[in-house]
Amino acid sequence: MNTIGFWLKNARPVALPQSLLPALTMLCFAAGKAGFSLPLALIAVAGVVVGHLAMNLFDDYFDYRLKRTSFRRQLQHRGMRARISKCQYLESGAATLNQLLCACFIFGALSLVAGFIIWSQRGNLVLVLAATTAILGISYSGAPLRLSYHGLGEIVIGLMFGPLLMAGVYFSACGSLDRSALFVSVPVGLLVANIVYTHSIMDYEPDREAGKMTFAVLLKSRNRMLFCLLALLIGAYAGIAWGVIAGFLSVYYLFTLLTIPTAASLFYMMWEFVHHPDRPFTPRFWMGPMGDWVRLQSIGIDWFMIRWLTARNLLAFFCLILILVSLVDL
Repeated sequence: MNTIGFWLKNARPVALPQSLLPALTMLCFAAGKAGFSLPLALIAVAGVVVGHLAMNLFDDYFDYRLKRTSFRRQLQHRGMRARISKCQYLESGAATLNQLLCACFIFGALSLVAGFIIWSQRGNLVLVLAATTAILGISYSGAPLRLSYHGLGEIVIGLMFGPLLMAGVYFSACGSLDRSALFVSVPVGLLVANIVYTHSIMDYEPDREAGKMTFAVLLKSRNRMLFCLLALLIGAYAGIAWGVIAGFLSVYYLFTLLTIPTAASLFYMMWEFVHHPDRPFTPRFWMGPMGDWVRLQSIGIDWFMIRWLTARNLLAFFCLILILVSLVDL
C-alpha cells in the first residue's frame, strides 16, 4: 500500500482536475442523450484519470533523462527564481529511473484496460481517439518529437484534455458524437492550455536555460506572452458565447461568465509577474482554494502556486458551472 501511495503522490494528483473535470463535464453533458451508458462513461473517466497519471510520470522520466532537474537548484543559487520541486523523488534516490518507468507502464496499462472494455462495446473510433491521445501524451516530452521542447506543449495539452478527451468520453458514453459538444470542449481545452501556459511563463528563465522551447520561450517578448494569455482567456468565453448565439447551447451556459473575476485576477497577477516579479499576492476567495497556504509560503513557492492554483481553479469553476447547467438542462 505504501508503494501505491508513493507513486500516486509522485504522479502529481494535484493536476488531476485538468483531466477529471473535463471528463466529468462531458459525462454530464452526455447524460440523457440517446444511447447513454453510465457504466461505460464511468470507465472512460477512470481511464482518463490513470492515463493522466501515467503521462505525468512519463513526463518526469523523459525530462529527467534529458536534463537532470538539479539544474533548477543551480539557477536558484545564481539568484534566479525557479521552482525546485520536480522529480525530487529521483534526485533523493527514493526511486530509480527503472522503477519510474515500471510505474509509467502500470498506470498506462490500467488506462489501456479501460480503453479495451469501451472498444469492445463502442467500436474502433475509441481506438483512434485513444491512440491519438496516447501518442501526443508520450510525445509531449518524449523522443523523437519532444513537442513541449518546440513550443507546442500548450497546443498538445489543450487538444488532449479538451476536444480529444471530451469527445472520447462522450463517444464512450453514447456511442456517437454530438456537434454541440464541440462548443463545450474547445473552451475547456483553452482553459487547460492556459494552466500549462501560465506555468511556462513563470518557468520562462529556467526553461530557457535548459533549452526547453516552451511557447513562452518561443514568444520571447513579454508583451506577446501577455497578449497570448489574454487571448486564451477571452477565447474560452467567446467559444461559449458563440455556441449560445449559434443555438447549439442554451443561454444558461452563459453563467460561465461568472468566472470572469477569477480570470481577471489571474491575468493581473501574471501581468505583475512579468513586470514586477517580486510583488507578493494574498489569496482572495474568488481565486478559489489554495491548499495549505502557510506551508507554501514557508517553502518559498507561494509566488508560483497562487498563480498556478488560480489558473487551475478557473478551470474548476468553469467546468462546475457547465456541469450544473448540463444537469439542469437534461
